[in-house]
Amino acid sequence: MAPPLPIVKGKGSLLFDENGKSYIDAISSWWVTLHGHGHPYIAEKIYQQALELEQVIFAGFTHRPAVELAERLLPKLPGQFARIFYSDNGSTSTEVALKMSIQYWWNKGEKQRTKIIAFKNSYHGDTFGAMSVSDRSVFTLAFHELLFDVVFIDTPTADNINDLQKIIQQHAPHTAAFIYEPLVQGAGGMNMYEPLLLNELLHMAKLNDIICIADEVMTGFGRTGKLFASEYINHKPDIICLSKGLTGGTMALGVTACTDKIYQAYVDDDALKTFFHGHSFTANPLACTAALASLDLLEKEDCLAQIAWLSHSNLQMADTLRKSSLPIRDIRCLGTILAFEITEGKKEYLNQISGIVTNKAMERGVYIRPLGNTVYLMPPYCITPEELENTYYCMTDILQDLS
Repeated sequence: MAPPLPIVKGKGSLLFDENGKSYIDAISSWWVTLHGHGHPYIAEKIYQQALELEQVIFAGFTHRPAVELAERLLPKLPGQFARIFYSDNGSTSTEVALKMSIQYWWNKGEKQRTKIIAFKNSYHGDTFGAMSVSDRSVFTLAFHELLFDVVFIDTPTADNINDLQKIIQQHAPHTAAFIYEPLVQGAGGMNMYEPLLLNELLHMAKLNDIICIADEVMTGFGRTGKLFASEYINHKPDIICLSKGLTGGTMALGVTACTDKIYQAYVDDDALKTFFHGHSFTANPLACTAALASLDLLEKEDCLAQIAWLSHSNLQMADTLRKSSLPIRDIRCLGTILAFEITEGKKEYLNQISGIVTNKAMERGVYIRPLGNTVYLMPPYCITPEELENTYYCMTDILQDLS
């Protein structure tokens, strides 16, 4: 394994190593960087906030950045959300959602409702609850005997939708929640599925009073072409998990938002119904400030136009790839995400082709990091037409070498 490459600077879509060589960050540094590296507006806002208040315990105290972020986020979220719980990353945002769902039923006196339904091939994080509701895979192999039982179902297709609805109905009396990555399973290989079919599953879950948790840690803030992937779906979640692009990729921050129905189960004079969960850096003022700055940029017309342009460019590139004779299959895209499989070997995370593609791309000044033999692009919204064209060319050139 090659030693890690020292990166000393980032600017826009580019990363620079200690020798001054630049690399187009074609995966947004693990899907977090929305507006590019070193954005002066976000940096200035963080600096100004650091001069005023950099951290305070978020128990018995509150502060302007946390309040303002909640007030601005809630109206934008895809559903009837009423409250926000802050944590510090994507895994903890899903951990909070799972605990919130299970304790909801405990507080309501229905303590038998503890099961979670999740999709096969899913990934929700690396803490224990998040691992439990993620697919049993290479990520979780060492811990399988320690993870709690979950009802895993396939992602919906026209052929299996009726069977999936029956499974949900069968387990409903003991089920607390259904957690899902809406429309795109990220770490599982950028698998994409249809919104209408997910809508049918959510309808069945809601008919049986199952809490629906949308893990939009990756899909949130424009990645799928809309602000949130749940906007493509009629039935909205009861809880939504956010992180990654929340701060534009500059600071660690997690959000778990819930509807008033969920919140009211915790409003009680009985102290045992308190949601006992907290983090040292919950609602960190610097992170909340970065998120506010990122929202400012995201709302600008030029950013929305960039998302639309990037989405259109991916559709065109997907068509080009489908007409080619390159050794690839299952070409797909949704918004700013373009993905396909290299035909060599199985579709699995440990497929060695990943390292080969990454090394060849780095030689050409592009950072691409396939998930096994799943190659994908998810660049920052600020990528220029020339940089995007270079990325497409690099990718097809490497595939040509593999033919």
